[in-house]
Amino acid sequence: MSEPDRMIAARTWLVIPLFNEGTVVGDVIRHARETFPNVVCVDDGSTDDSAEAARRAGAHVVHHPINLGQGASLQTGLRYALTDPGAEYFVTFDSDGQHRVEDALDMVRRLAAEPLDIVVGSRFLDDRTKPGAIKRLVLKAAVVFQNVTSGVRLTDAHNGLRALSRHAASSIRVTQNRMAHASEIVNEIGRLKLRYAEQPVHIIYTDYSRSKGQSVWNSVNIISDLIFK
Repeated sequence: MSEPDRMIAARTWLVIPLFNEGTVVGDVIRHARETFPNVVCVDDGSTDDSAEAARRAGAHVVHHPINLGQGASLQTGLRYALTDPGAEYFVTFDSDGQHRVEDALDMVRRLAAEPLDIVVGSRFLDDRTKPGAIKRLVLKAAVVFQNVTSGVRLTDAHNGLRALSRHAASSIRVTQNRMAHASEIVNEIGRLKLRYAEQPVHIIYTDYSRSKGQSVWNSVNIISDLIFK
């Protein structure tokens, strides 16, 4: 890694919500910390050894005593990372191996080089990501809904990989705990008039994530939260 990239990475925190990912989270964190030394995991009431695996891999670990949801975990993690006065960039990153560190670094580079407050990952700016037909349909519908209601023009409104400046991380307020937090973040971009851009990213749908039924249930949750939030 180049010296400029090393300096950027040293001023970056990865914020990782964590719930019952003990079998994979250690490898995810060890790989991420090869680039980003600062990682905070928010253990959201896990019943397995997720928190200990994250700690052994070198992450800071903050605990929720009960499961509050991904939105709450992101808010807790951002608040924790913001206490570091040297932190300038903050990346929301999944614990199950679907996000690529290379994409996160590209997004932070843009924050450092361009007049942007937030860079949002998109699965639909190139053809590397292969979501299932149902998930693709739901995600596209969510984009149309968000573009109309928020005024923020995105191609992928529910992508969990985001890079935020300190201004964005300290300004955005997440009050929705479940999947609706993604819609809320988009709404906050519009409300706060944050400068934003999208970055093509490759989301890796692994056998592990598919074995949990994640794709189908996330699609159901997106629909329900868009309707009932």
